[in-house]
Amino acid sequence: MDNLITLMEGFAVAMQPMYLLYALGGVLVGTAVGVLPGIGPAMTVALLMPITYSLDPTAAIIVFAGIYYGGMYGGSTTSILLNTPGESASIVTALEGNRMAKAGRGAAALATAAIGSFIAGTVATVLLTFVAPSVARFAVQIGPVEYVALMVVAFLTVGALLGASVLRGLASLCLGLFIAFIGVDIMTGQQRYTFGNPFLADGIDVVLVAVGLFALGEALYVASRLRHGAVQIIPVTGGWTTWMRKEDWKRSWKPWLRGTFIGFPIGTMPAGGADVATFLSYAAEKKVAKGAAKRQFGRGAIEGVAGPEAANNSAAAGVLVPLLTLGIPTTATAAMMLVAFQRYNIQPGPLLFEVEGALVWALIASLYVGNLMLLVLNLPLVGIWVKILQVPRPYLYAGILVFAAMGAFSVNFTPVDVLLLLVVGVLGFLMRRYGYPIAPLVVGMILGPIFESQLRRSLAISQGDPLALVSTPIAAGIYVVLVIIFILSFWMKRRQRAMESEVLPSEPATEDAEDSQPVRP
Repeated sequence: MDNLITLMEGFAVAMQPMYLLYALGGVLVGTAVGVLPGIGPAMTVALLMPITYSLDPTAAIIVFAGIYYGGMYGGSTTSILLNTPGESASIVTALEGNRMAKAGRGAAALATAAIGSFIAGTVATVLLTFVAPSVARFAVQIGPVEYVALMVVAFLTVGALLGASVLRGLASLCLGLFIAFIGVDIMTGQQRYTFGNPFLADGIDVVLVAVGLFALGEALYVASRLRHGAVQIIPVTGGWTTWMRKEDWKRSWKPWLRGTFIGFPIGTMPAGGADVATFLSYAAEKKVAKGAAKRQFGRGAIEGVAGPEAANNSAAAGVLVPLLTLGIPTTATAAMMLVAFQRYNIQPGPLLFEVEGALVWALIASLYVGNLMLLVLNLPLVGIWVKILQVPRPYLYAGILVFAAMGAFSVNFTPVDVLLLLVVGVLGFLMRRYGYPIAPLVVGMILGPIFESQLRRSLAISQGDPLALVSTPIAAGIYVVLVIIFILSFWMKRRQRAMESEVLPSEPATEDAEDSQPVRP
């Protein structure tokens, strides 16, 4: 009952005209960047962060949450009509959705994706409403020792499980920790890793690194792999009210619900995320399908669009549970939202619901509102989103580079930051080029100082005894959970790889076979 009362208070804030405009702006931008291949929510949040400094914290967080949810919605449009997923989580949607579009059923694929995303997002937000406060109440009991254990969980899961290589993920994490420790030691006051450069004495701003990695580095990488020639888009015919037939509704509603309840728990797991959830949802739909519906998989089954899209958006809400209650980001976009919180001196974690309760409940209420806005925007206005794909790419990425440079300069208003942006951007490009994941670096840089302070505090309390780090029941339980997470995550990764090897090359060898394979962003 208390949750419902505080949620109503959150709606009272989120429904104010100004905050509604911010939510609308966030979902509009999020949908647009979700449609554009290679420009994901993480890049957009990083790019817009310096621009939102003039906003109050509630408005800024509502904008970023709208971008996050909108990006999940928008990726389906490109996957279905262009066979190029805007986000990696939309790869599965392209498998069946693009084949439906080629068969003249693109409108139904877009409709089931949008409606499924709305239902899953709403149900998952309800689960977030009730699960997150319970987790926060439990997390209030943790002390420095337990917090160190949580940081170890975050580091190992994000570093080892994000990306294709464990070693490369851990190398990226270590690089992030090194960058985080540049500056002045908070306990001794001495400079470290500055190499005598006064510009590094205050450390490297995390926003500068984020803009360099996600905006500049990503833009350089995507621009280097752009297709040449005109983009071929499958047209959508008919009014949006006639897109879904009675049979389509009958075949979609169960996958919507299954995808929702597959995606949310996986989203709450470190290194779970939407990618794994979509593949597991697709596998589940393919397994439960019978008769003609089962034979249709690989040729344009609507269940293969409805379930994964629902899992995608449900996982997006699940990711917010560890972010808000423990301060642990499990995806790149969640890491950028954590940076946004920290820029306003707000630290997500066990005390967030007590210290910043009004902001958190306004954020959760805005997710309900944003989901409704996204449904309205995605069905009738799909033609507008398709036209965004026709924007000349050189203009698009030139604009991104300009905004990145302006955002870097606005951090401290010094040209040195622009030079650092270039260095970090080239680093981000090389990391993408050689398969080093970006998210562990950002997570290491964000959580590194917190881990250091909590570790030093724990050792000071125990008078330097390292065994104290595993002596409390909660800490020991967290490490046991870490082992379980690794087992489950590796199992899910194996399932995902098995599904990829099974479904991606499954198209028969015809003259259109090459075009039928999803082009990864």
